[in-house]
Amino acid sequence: MRLGPMAAGGAEERGGLEAAVRGRLRILRERWRRRTRERGVSAAFSGPSPPSFPEEAEKIDVQLNIMSYLSPQDLCHLGSTSCYWRAAVQDPLLWRYFLLRDLPFWTSVDWKSLPDVEIFSKAFSEVSDNALYDYMAVYKKSCPQGRRMKSSRPRYAAVTSFLQSLVTQAEPRFAMFGPGLEELDDSLVQKMMTCPEILLLAGLPQRQIHGIGSGVSFQLNNNQKFNILTLYSTTSAERRRAKAEQAVAVNKMFYQENSIIGNQQAVHYSVIAQVKKVCEVVDGFIYVANAEAHKKHDRQEELARILAMIDPALGPPNRPLLVLSCVSHTDVKRIPCVYMAHQLQLNLLHQPWMVQDTVAATLAGLLNGIEWLLEEENCKNAQ
Repeated sequence: MRLGPMAAGGAEERGGLEAAVRGRLRILRERWRRRTRERGVSAAFSGPSPPSFPEEAEKIDVQLNIMSYLSPQDLCHLGSTSCYWRAAVQDPLLWRYFLLRDLPFWTSVDWKSLPDVEIFSKAFSEVSDNALYDYMAVYKKSCPQGRRMKSSRPRYAAVTSFLQSLVTQAEPRFAMFGPGLEELDDSLVQKMMTCPEILLLAGLPQRQIHGIGSGVSFQLNNNQKFNILTLYSTTSAERRRAKAEQAVAVNKMFYQENSIIGNQQAVHYSVIAQVKKVCEVVDGFIYVANAEAHKKHDRQEELARILAMIDPALGPPNRPLLVLSCVSHTDVKRIPCVYMAHQLQLNLLHQPWMVQDTVAATLAGLLNGIEWLLEEENCKNAQ
């Protein structure tokens, strides 16, 4: 999916949008000055007036610069100081500017907070932007700070989880798969197995799945245990050979099926028998996506394989999906998580999902994703 010049990292649209914001602030300032002259009063606001500078352009630049350092909560507080600032901070164009500027740096996005794709792809139009979008609401709903303030878990769930912890029950199991397990220079799984200070290895459980094994159990700091079944597309020898030859190994987890929809031939995948057994027993899924920007990715193919794994015919339809948007190490340029969500078309899914930026070499972001996955699983069990 193509997300326009902002998604590609171009500065041209961002610069044009910033210039448009300055223009809107100047118009707003002139409107209040004109109202002041018409009323013949010294101040047109109920609170402190905006600062005065010799040059109008400098004044507007300073206003925009000040607002750029404020959090969404601070901007709302600024808007409560006067009528002028209330009008300034509620301007839709200002919030579209903040949204496009900030979202490439957000480290997670989920099924409740993903901004609409039109925000990235359509050209700016003052009339249509004002009519279609409340960009302030979109920003506050999408930004990580806003999501942390609104927990997706109801209050009773914390009590329920405590009561559940008093009852002996099988630890939740998750199937982990995806190209990020095999294509990156650093192995995410190897790091998970050898970093007890981040993720404690809790052993190999006794429950076996024929042809797959038992997976590995881990333990978080809160002592909650969970099991991960790692599914590779090929054998380790085949993966090493493909990497040495810079070739793409044939994915043996899926087989392709063709069907006719209308006048077009559609391609979809089904999972092999051993993987099907996994999908029938797990409580959720972890998809490890390759988020390295310098590599080519077939996201349509990836979506088709995700849909094969989460097929409602294989288990409950509301099982959560965690997408680890993974790069090898921190120096690698990554695809932002919001763009990853749109590229994989996760908005088409009908179960809870989250995209979390992750670094294989340091496991940065991994625990945030796992905690979300366990919380969603606890919520599902409490319902």
